Amino acid sequence: MVMKMIDKNNQSEKNDRKDPVEMIDFDSRGLAPAIVQDIRTGDVLMLAYMNEESLRRTIEDGRAHFFSRSRQKLWLKGETSENYQYVQRIKYDCDADALLLEAIPAGPACHTGEETCFYRELSETSHHFDEKSGRNRLDYSILDELREIITSRDEKRPDGSYTVELLEAGDEEMAKKLGEEGVELALSAVQNEEEEIYRESADLIYHLLVMLNSQGLSLAGVLSELRERFRQ
Repeated sequence: MVMKMIDKNNQSEKNDRKDPVEMIDFDSRGLAPAIVQDIRTGDVLMLAYMNEESLRRTIEDGRAHFFSRSRQKLWLKGETSENYQYVQRIKYDCDADALLLEAIPAGPACHTGEETCFYRELSETSHHFDEKSGRNRLDYSILDELREIITSRDEKRPDGSYTVELLEAGDEEMAKKLGEEGVELALSAVQNEEEEIYRESADLIYHLLVMLNSQGLSLAGVLSELRERFRQ
C-alpha cells in the first residue's frame, strides 16, 4: 500500500488544491478510517474515524481528534483521561480514503488501560516461524524501555549500577567507552562473527543512549534527524 503524507508544503503533491484536507476521499457518511501508530515503537494503537472537521482540528491543534459514529459528534482523544495522542505526521493511502496518524501517546490508547487497543490475539500463526529470521521483526519498544531505565538510574543513582558508574565518570571517559564499543563492533564485522555482531551492536546502542542522556539529548531527536534525512 502506498502511503502519502499530508503536508501543506509538499511540493511533490500533484494536486492543484492547496488545502491538504481536500486530498482525502471521505465516504458517503463523510468519514475515513484513521489508524493511530506510535511513531517511536511502530505499535498500532487504535482505529477510529475522522471527518473533515476532526482532521482539520487535528492538524491545527496537534492532538488527535475523531468523530464518534455512535454519538455523532467530535471527540478529542484523552479529553477525560488526559491520554492525549500528539500527532507528529499524518499519512494517507493510495486511494486517499484511509488515514495513518503517527503519534506520541501520553498514556494508554485503550479504555481498558492497555497500551494498545489491539492487545487480544485471535490466533497464532507460527507454523513457519524461523528463529533466525525472527530477528528481522522490528520492535523498537525495548529502546524506549531502556531509555526509561537509564533515566531512572540517573535520577536515583543506585549503588552498584554500571549506568551510574558511566554517568559519574564524566563526558571524556564516556566518549572513550563509546569509541571502544564502536571499535569492537567493527572488529566483529571484519571477522564475520554474526552473534558477536549482535552483542556488540547492543553494547554500542546502550552506551549511545547513556551518552545521549548525559548530554541532555534524546533518542527521539536522533530518530527525527534520520526521518528528515531520508525524507529528502
